[in-house]
Amino acid sequence: MQSLICEAINSRHCVEFGYDDHHRVVEPHVFGESRAGNQLLRGYQVAGGSVSQDEPPWRLFSADKMIGLQTSERTFQGTRPLYNPDDPAMETIYCHL
Repeated sequence: MQSLICEAINSRHCVEFGYDDHHRVVEPHVFGESRAGNQLLRGYQVAGGSVSQDEPPWRLFSADKMIGLQTSERTFQGTRPLYNPDDPAMETIYCHL
């Protein structure tokens, strides 16, 4: 999983996966590990559903809840507004834009 997400970040390809019973298409920005040892992805959701429709498109995903993770053909240009490469949710950052 780490290599797939880091390659998607490096090549600026979206990733797609199921999460909380919704299909997601996400621009991955930061992938790392929390203090508790959970792998996390911070991304900007560009398509698909969510439990909270009112939230902004920035989302934090727990890797262990992602189903069917794959790289998308869809690409993106770069960082989105409010991007933070030093994501405070992660103690260790594996890769980022």
